[in-house]
Amino acid sequence: MFAEGLLYHFKALYERNFNNKFDNFEWENNSVLLKAWQTGHTGYPFIDAGMRELWQTGYMHNRVRMVVASFLVKNLNIHWHKGRDWFWDCLVDADLANNSASWQWVTGCGVDAVPYFRIFNPITQGEKFDSNGDYTRKFVPELKNIPNKYLFKPWIAPKNVLQSAGVVLGKTYPKPIVDFLISRNKSLERYKNLSVFT
Repeated sequence: MFAEGLLYHFKALYERNFNNKFDNFEWENNSVLLKAWQTGHTGYPFIDAGMRELWQTGYMHNRVRMVVASFLVKNLNIHWHKGRDWFWDCLVDADLANNSASWQWVTGCGVDAVPYFRIFNPITQGEKFDSNGDYTRKFVPELKNIPNKYLFKPWIAPKNVLQSAGVVLGKTYPKPIVDFLISRNKSLERYKNLSVFT
């Protein structure tokens, strides 16, 4: 109802930033990173599980939706329109008002925007909300034999652990396409420079 009310009163919500300071935001136009996100090949297992679930089933749990959306706009620095369009194409429950308002919420440019400094960590989110790894292993079966300790960050697993699990990073499963902490810090700088919240 809230999103419907927003779209009713702000007809351009699906395409224009509610907070127009974001009209000058410098987004990356990186088709390689976008494709990796869309297809669930980011090297972050919880992200990849969500994106593969979306493609295979047309659905994604709300928690995972927030995490993958945050990763796209705040770690890959790709415009929320790209995420909006991909969700619109893939979700069986796609709704113009909810989709638009939700993407603006995650980005920070919406009417009830999430604080700019809230950037969901795909490692800790996986550990917290998929602690047994059942969800991630279902949609990222190439990691099914990785111990829980390394499931959400396989790049730190010792070589012998990867070998016994049949995982070759960069071949059977991708290496992370961005460094989470570096991309997080860059995102925080971009938001601060925009002076959105001052």
